[in-house]
Amino acid sequence: MVAAPPPIRIEDPSDPRIAAFLSIKERDLTGRQGRFIAEGTVVLRMLAAAHRSGRGIIAEAILLLENRFDGVAELLAQFPADVPVYVADARVFDAIAGFNMHRGVLALGRSDAMPGRDALIAALPTASLVLAACGISNHDNMGSLFRNAAAFGVDAVLMDASSCDPLYRKSIRVSVGSALTLPFAREGTAADLIERLQAAGFAIWGLSPRGETDVTKIPPSPRTALLVGTEGEGLPAVILSALRTARIRQRPGLDSLNVAMAAGIALHQVASANGRI
Repeated sequence: MVAAPPPIRIEDPSDPRIAAFLSIKERDLTGRQGRFIAEGTVVLRMLAAAHRSGRGIIAEAILLLENRFDGVAELLAQFPADVPVYVADARVFDAIAGFNMHRGVLALGRSDAMPGRDALIAALPTASLVLAACGISNHDNMGSLFRNAAAFGVDAVLMDASSCDPLYRKSIRVSVGSALTLPFAREGTAADLIERLQAAGFAIWGLSPRGETDVTKIPPSPRTALLVGTEGEGLPAVILSALRTARIRQRPGLDSLNVAMAAGIALHQVASANGRI
């Protein structure tokens, strides 16, 4: 394997070359106009894989604590030579980030010309499993949904426009980088999404504690989509009334499971029934 180019040392937190890494938490709130921050070694590995795949996730720069460079040198060699690698000591690194970044591994990326929802649906294989979501507002849950989707062989994650951004730093971290490698689209309304999936021949199951069918009874189908709703309220009644619905058996006394937990259980069941795992 070709060795990574030597790193570029940063001595000044205000160095314009690393401006996009400044004040990470503040920039998380104000947005990065199509760019994102990947954090940690495992996520960096997933970013390298996503960059190589050509699906529209691009690595732009990497920033490391200087004592982390040798440990990730082999991984850095997986990135193109034109992706700059910067290193800094702990004082400068934390001043750049705006807080104590003990992981010491950051990368700047961007989503570039990723396919839209309809194009993504049209490109799915004949046998497909889709995770669909509407109104997901919690970034931890979004990241967990992607992690579960990757674990159980989901081909694409489709969200309505009201769902939060899966490329938010915390979502990427909680997904363990799966948000960078799984095809996804976030646009339109839940009703539009359901209509497109139905037109593409998907059997759509809405997950709800009020579901009519036990999740273990969802029959095998070449094309299955599981739909989950917002934290707390779940899927709206108007959507549930238009779909087949499934529930997860649980002991009485608690109204529902966390959305990511419920999705994981249901995905495992459907993936097993369809021989995907």
